[in-house]
Amino acid sequence: GDDLAVRAAEVLEKLGYRDICTLQGGTRAWSHAGFVLFEGSNVPSKAFGEIVEIVCHTPALDAEEVKHRVDAGDNLVILDSRPWDEYRDFNIPGGIDCPNSELAYHVRDLVPDPETTIVVNCAGRTRSIIGCQTLVNAGVPNPVFALRNGTIGWEWAGLELERGADRRHGEASDVARNWAQSQCEKLAQRAGVKLIDCEALAAWRDEADEVSLYVFDVREPEEFAFGSLAGAISAQGTQLVQATDEYLAVREGRIVLVDDTGVRARMTASWLKQLGYPHVAVLEDDVRDLAELFVPGEQTSAACIAPQTACDDGWTLLDLSSSTTYRAGHPQGAFWGLRSRVGEMVAGLPAGRPVAILDDEHGHLAALAVSELARQGIEARVLSEGLSGWRQAGLVVSVGGEGMLSAMIDTPDMPFDLTGDPEAAKRAYIDWELQLPDQIKRDGLLTFEPLS
Repeated sequence: GDDLAVRAAEVLEKLGYRDICTLQGGTRAWSHAGFVLFEGSNVPSKAFGEIVEIVCHTPALDAEEVKHRVDAGDNLVILDSRPWDEYRDFNIPGGIDCPNSELAYHVRDLVPDPETTIVVNCAGRTRSIIGCQTLVNAGVPNPVFALRNGTIGWEWAGLELERGADRRHGEASDVARNWAQSQCEKLAQRAGVKLIDCEALAAWRDEADEVSLYVFDVREPEEFAFGSLAGAISAQGTQLVQATDEYLAVREGRIVLVDDTGVRARMTASWLKQLGYPHVAVLEDDVRDLAELFVPGEQTSAACIAPQTACDDGWTLLDLSSSTTYRAGHPQGAFWGLRSRVGEMVAGLPAGRPVAILDDEHGHLAALAVSELARQGIEARVLSEGLSGWRQAGLVVSVGGEGMLSAMIDTPDMPFDLTGDPEAAKRAYIDWELQLPDQIKRDGLLTFEPLS
C-alpha cells in the first residue's frame, strides 16, 4: 500500500544496479498466490542450523543432563559460542566464552585433554548446533555436544544463569594455531573454498561494478579496530554465519574473507559454502601485513561533521541504527527513525536546524539519508565516527526509547528481551526455529549443502 518498494528501486538504480523489478502487490500478493512468507530475523541461517542438526546428526544434551554431569564432577567444559557482549549479559555457570569462529582456533588450549567432554551453548539453538558441528568438522578427538535449546533450555530446567562473567579464550598458542591451521585447510578444501591472492582481489575490486563483491574481516571486532584491509567490513565469523541476511544481499556475489592466520577465514568460508553461497574465497595473506597495499578510505564519501561541532552548534541528531542499538545507547537528545522513513520523519524534527545523521554500521545508511534530506532542501551531514566518535568526544550518551519517530518494526524482539510472559515467548521462539526446515522445504528457493 505504500511506495517503499518503488523508492528502494530508485536507490538501487542510483547505486548502479540495472536489472531491477518491483513485486506487484507486495507480500500480500505473494501470499495470495500461495507462496511462503517468513517471519523473524536471520531466517536462512537459523533454518540452516536446524537442517545441519538433522543431516549431520549433531549430538546434543539436555540441560538436566549437563547439570548432572557438572555436579558429579565429570571431566567436562562448557564453551559459549556467542560474542563477548552477549556472553557478558548471561551465560551457563562456568562457561567460557569462545565464539563459533574461534572454536577451532582455541580448542586445543581451552580443552587440552582429548577425553574432556565439550558442551557448546548459545542463547537458543542455532549457534549451539553450528558450534558443536564446527568442532566435529574440524576433527577434534573429544566427545562434543550442543546444549539443546541453549540458555533458554537451561532456564526451562529451573536452573540459574550466571551474569557478568569474564572467562574467555586467550591468545592461541603455537600448538593450538598449528593444529587449527592444518584442520581448517583440510575442511576448506573439502567444502570447495577458493584461495586467492592480493592480485586476484585487486582484479575483483576492478570488476565490482559488474559483479557484487563483499570483503569481510572475520576476526574479532577489537582486532579489526587495530587495523584491517581498506574497504573490508568487520563481520566476526560467528555472526556472519548466524546473520547472513544482514551482511549478504546478493547470493551470487563474490565473497572474500580475510584474517591473520587463515583459521577463522577458512572455517567461516566452509560454512558459507554449505549455506549455498557459490563464490566464497579466502585471501591467503595475513591481513596485518597488508596495510600498505590498499590506502584506507574515509568512513564515507558524504560530508561529515565532528561530534563536538554538532553539539556546540546545535545540530539536530538523527540516529538510523537499529532500534535495539538505539535503546542500548545513543547521543543525548537524538531522534531515532527508520532509514526507509527518513522523508516522512522531517515533520517530527525541529524546524530550521541542520541535521547530523549516524547509524550503527559505517556511515553508509547515514550517507544515503543525507542525500535524501538534501533533495528536500535540508542541510545534513554524517556524524563522524557515529556513536563511538560521540563517546570519544566525552559527550553524553542516553539509553532508552525517547525521541523515537518511527514504529520499532526493524527488528523482532528476542524472547529474553520481552516483558509480559517471557516463558511463553521463549517457547514460541524455539517452536518457530524448529519448524523452519519444513518452511524452507515448502518455499523451495534455498538449497543448503551440509557436509555430512
